[in-house]
Amino acid sequence: MKIVAIETKRLMTPLKKTFKTAIRTVTAAESVIVLIHCDDGTTGFGGAAATPVITGESLSSIEEAVLNIIGPQLIGEDIRQKARIARKIDGVVRHNTSACAAVNMAIYDCLAKKANLPLYQLLGGYSNQLKTDLTVSVNAPEEMIADAKQYIREGFDTLKIKVGGGSIAEDIERVSIIRQAVGESVKLRLDANQSWSEKEAIAAIRQMEADGLAIELVEQPLPAWDFEGMKRVTQSVLTPIMADESVFSVQDAAKLLAIHGCDIINIKLMKTGGIDEALKINALAESFGVNCMIGCMIESSVSLSAAIHFAAALPNVTRCDLDAALMFRSDPVISGIRYEKDQILLSSDPGLGIQKVIFD
Repeated sequence: MKIVAIETKRLMTPLKKTFKTAIRTVTAAESVIVLIHCDDGTTGFGGAAATPVITGESLSSIEEAVLNIIGPQLIGEDIRQKARIARKIDGVVRHNTSACAAVNMAIYDCLAKKANLPLYQLLGGYSNQLKTDLTVSVNAPEEMIADAKQYIREGFDTLKIKVGGGSIAEDIERVSIIRQAVGESVKLRLDANQSWSEKEAIAAIRQMEADGLAIELVEQPLPAWDFEGMKRVTQSVLTPIMADESVFSVQDAAKLLAIHGCDIINIKLMKTGGIDEALKINALAESFGVNCMIGCMIESSVSLSAAIHFAAALPNVTRCDLDAALMFRSDPVISGIRYEKDQILLSSDPGLGIQKVIFD
């Protein structure tokens, strides 16, 4: 089952509503879809999201890495020799994590198809159903309240609230009025996207604790590089702290876990370079007694499908933030994954279950 060709195609999927965080504004999911073709007729799908402000990658750099750096190394390789392929990729490219992720998930798609198993069963088979939150973008308070109420009406009971970009007082006020608007039964997760300082984070979280806002967790309050600051925040508050942008690799996870720099790790395949590294991070976190969440960028349903299969396979992945597809006006990716309100259901289709991708 040898690789005979690798191709890429661009995919742009407009969003229903502009997505805003403390560090970026997005109106469409811009992705590169990778197709790996094998000599037995099997085709594997992978996807890479262009997120320059987080991974440093553009559509053009992803295509360059896949077609002109990684691709030539893989032609003629047998996909069943996955470790050999991974070593070859590591030998020619560094830090192009989204490009590497797309290739890695396409290889896994081929392997699972060869085994005639859905990928989540090949990886561990823990469950075929997940529950996701839904993200409330940073906007004026009244707009955030309206969005939160709408999402609850649509069947979601866990919301991720984006904060940052203004003052700490404004962030606390936003969260407070959203809590009042949605009631006590709704879980609220906060994501500061690296926008707070250490002192701001401790002060804000302690104030929200004192106000009884019942925040489930706070995601990446500090800049990605500030491991010591993450440690001090984690140890200074009762609310669980989740690392996101701080953890791209198993080495990052090892450093952060060793100093108790977080309570939870958010794994994203666009950061890790694919499923292989994500498996290592999850296993390491589990050895420290730390749970993981699987998250996503604003990315296509191809790469989102890989994240869903990864999450469903493993019991230590206890939370999901896999809502990108729910933001699309329409989805050009036809797959065996189905959303029913906040539930994500996986079919028994082999591989990622991608049936068709409609390109412009």
